[in-house]
Amino acid sequence: MAVFTRPRQAFVIAGVLGLALSATACGTGDDKKSDNAGSAECAAYEKYEGHDGKKVSIYASIRDAEADLLERSWSEFTDCTGIEIDYEGNAEFEAQLPVRVDGGNAPDLAFVPQPGLVKRFADAGKLKSLGADTKAMAEQNLPADWLKYGTVNGTLYGVPLGANVKSFVWYSPKMFKEKGWEVPTTWDQLIALSDKIAASGMKPWCAGIESGDATGWPATDWIEDVLLRTQGPEVYDQWTTHAIPFNDPRVVAAVDQAGTILKNEKYMNGGFGGVKSIGTTAFGEAGLPITTGKCALHRQASFYANQFPDATKVAEDGDAFAFYFPAIDPAKGKPVLGAGEFVVAYADRPEVQAVQTYLASGEYVNSRAKLGNWVTANNKLDIANVASPIDKLSVQILQDKSGVFRFDGSDLMPAGVGAGTFWKGMVDWLNGKATAPVLQGIESSWPK
Repeated sequence: MAVFTRPRQAFVIAGVLGLALSATACGTGDDKKSDNAGSAECAAYEKYEGHDGKKVSIYASIRDAEADLLERSWSEFTDCTGIEIDYEGNAEFEAQLPVRVDGGNAPDLAFVPQPGLVKRFADAGKLKSLGADTKAMAEQNLPADWLKYGTVNGTLYGVPLGANVKSFVWYSPKMFKEKGWEVPTTWDQLIALSDKIAASGMKPWCAGIESGDATGWPATDWIEDVLLRTQGPEVYDQWTTHAIPFNDPRVVAAVDQAGTILKNEKYMNGGFGGVKSIGTTAFGEAGLPITTGKCALHRQASFYANQFPDATKVAEDGDAFAFYFPAIDPAKGKPVLGAGEFVVAYADRPEVQAVQTYLASGEYVNSRAKLGNWVTANNKLDIANVASPIDKLSVQILQDKSGVFRFDGSDLMPAGVGAGTFWKGMVDWLNGKATAPVLQGIESSWPK
């Protein structure tokens, strides 16, 4: 789904190569390198040289200020190597990319946020598999849990770069301190705190799933997080791949458990009304009442930090921060639901592979992180380069080897389900429809 209907962060790729630059390789009238080429600053890019004056096109949904950060993040690379990166961001990226590819007008590289879309292009023979250098760097720098989502039929096509963590509950540290509330670390503590807040006269939770054409998606994240916590990663994987029915009894139980919060009139919907107001509350506004004393808890991803007014202090001692959405069954480990983007290639020219390889490197991820508002699961990221407290917490969770990471389930499903009947079903469910008929309807919509 598009980056600005359902916020995403940056996007990834990966590839190969870099020809050694000889001492006489500079000086033609077509050189694109800056005067810094050959300097100490450019030493890290020597392995990518040999493509001066070549152009590589990149297509994604990142626009406006975020696109400016993206272009700044690789400016030293382009200055030093002479490779020109032609970036285009489009709000209709996910609809337009297949049109371009099918019409023979594919970009060299694209940043794709859905593993399902990566599979579609790979199955159609449209993608180039990673070269040896890129594959080696990806396997060295990224967790296997992430790489599998860019792999189709045993071949790695997409390498993760940007990421976000969804297993967060936002709260106001300032209000918690004033009220004497403790941050819960278990599900039972979370429910006990919710009951305590409700007894004080405040609706403890606030939520909103309105998001234009993508209305419903925030509720799907709730279901995915709870299923991971109650049934574990194996059942979750079976569900997202339809190895078990969408309405398997274990899924029904997870939806009902999410409903003990989402469909609880004593808990919902602080600052907006009752349970039915969730369907009409814009997701971007849904968590704001935690900063005005009208709500205490809001489950939403790390990117929600960008929704607070500029004057909001987002920090452990500030107006807003987040804690890890607690595990439900300790035997299921420490589940982490997240999402991110994959860089895929439609061309395998040497300069394209050089850019791919660079974007999977430690040099790139640290360059981008220093500019702010971005995290990655790449283990070469130095957390000292991450300024935002919530981004630091996200990186710690992503790099925690005891964590069990799983990708956003709706993004793994066929688009008609994950970005269609699942979203719509959650709207019906929150408007009062029972769990069983909702899940049966989604199950019936799964492509045969």
